[in-house]
Amino acid sequence: MALKPGRKLQPSRSRRPQIFKNPKAAFALALIFMDALLVALIIAYVPYTKIDWDAYMSQVTGFLGGERDYTNLKGDTGPLVYPAGFLYIYSAIRFITGGEVYPAQILFGILYIINLSIVIFIYVKTEVLPWWALILLSLSKRVHSIFVLRLFNDCFAMTLLHAALATILYQKWHLGLILILFRLCIYLLCAEFDINNRYVTIYMCVCIWAVSIKMNVLLYAPPLLLLMLKAMNIYGVISALACAALVQILAGLPFLVSHPIAYISRAFNLGRVFIHFWSVNFKFIPEPVFVSKQFAISLLIAHLGLLATFAHYKWCRHEGGLFKFLHSKVTSALSSSSSSGLKILKEEHIMTTLFAGNFIGIVCARSLHYQFYSWYFYSLPYLLWKTHFPTSLRLILFVGVEFCWNVYPSNNYSSALLLCLHLLILWGLWSAQSEYPYVEEKLSTRKKEK
Repeated sequence: MALKPGRKLQPSRSRRPQIFKNPKAAFALALIFMDALLVALIIAYVPYTKIDWDAYMSQVTGFLGGERDYTNLKGDTGPLVYPAGFLYIYSAIRFITGGEVYPAQILFGILYIINLSIVIFIYVKTEVLPWWALILLSLSKRVHSIFVLRLFNDCFAMTLLHAALATILYQKWHLGLILILFRLCIYLLCAEFDINNRYVTIYMCVCIWAVSIKMNVLLYAPPLLLLMLKAMNIYGVISALACAALVQILAGLPFLVSHPIAYISRAFNLGRVFIHFWSVNFKFIPEPVFVSKQFAISLLIAHLGLLATFAHYKWCRHEGGLFKFLHSKVTSALSSSSSSGLKILKEEHIMTTLFAGNFIGIVCARSLHYQFYSWYFYSLPYLLWKTHFPTSLRLILFVGVEFCWNVYPSNNYSSALLLCLHLLILWGLWSAQSEYPYVEEKLSTRKKEK
């Protein structure tokens, strides 16, 4: 066919997403495939460990039977202490699997691969790790066990959280099925925000859905709030918080309408004391001290103090410190130009702030049970490579943490070693150089024009 005069041939452009042009992509895909084979072998040949599955199914059975009083939803391991999202997720699992363990293991195996794929995407997108270090994400014996041999609800909570992280990083990616329930609410809320604000809000809403499954996601709340203040104006932050609260209320509505006190006191009990025997950290602390309020308050003060210190000297360093940054936000909110001066955050700054904020919460947690390792394992390689440590020390720290989590039952020495390793990593993060948090003006302008 002849070309019309005046028309020029245009060079063909690849329609492949930019992420697949990264040289790490081939290794990442191979890693996912090999880990999928490993998961299949674990399910086929390693015996399932009975811990909470029967209790989960008993609690779900009561819910499906019409029970809406949280005090009456119980299982073999005790009363239900998770928010309503847990019941919805495990009701769906019961419907799919019939309550049988083996098909549930296959489902959790698929969930493990989905979660791993999302996490690898985050690592490839941020380019903090060398390509070979991605294999660390597949080397945890404990995390494989948490997903496919224990079937804990932490798996769903963390997968949703990682999906939220991927959403905020890939700012041109349209949301998939996990966000469809919130699509209308988020669209109405974000109609007047730029693209950076939309994805911060979306990230928060998915986090809130994850919180409705398990409350550990709240460890991300302080750094998330700081990032929202950086990316949005005060009114945008308030609107996003309102949207997030609405999602949480809607999730618990069947219980809030019928038995609100029972639901709030059980599902959001911040004063729960975990059993000393099962704690992986602080096992070296005598039990009377471990369960005391004084110890809990001391850890809370340390947690808040570390967050404030990191926020002032690390995360807001380029804004002149936390207090100067907050003062500027309040001043801009009171002025007529409250929407001016907003900048797009760098992906690396977003991830570093969120992962470090969560890790501070892990370090200061009074009790970490074995399944809680999933709360921060996938951020561990990232955090190690954000320190100034040599690669050999980073690998030693990674192996050391993994070792402590595989000592069963934990003892004084393993828990003391874990605390020392955590503190060393925290020191590495503190002493590392802070990156400039914002995208340069030219790049920011280009993104807004697209």
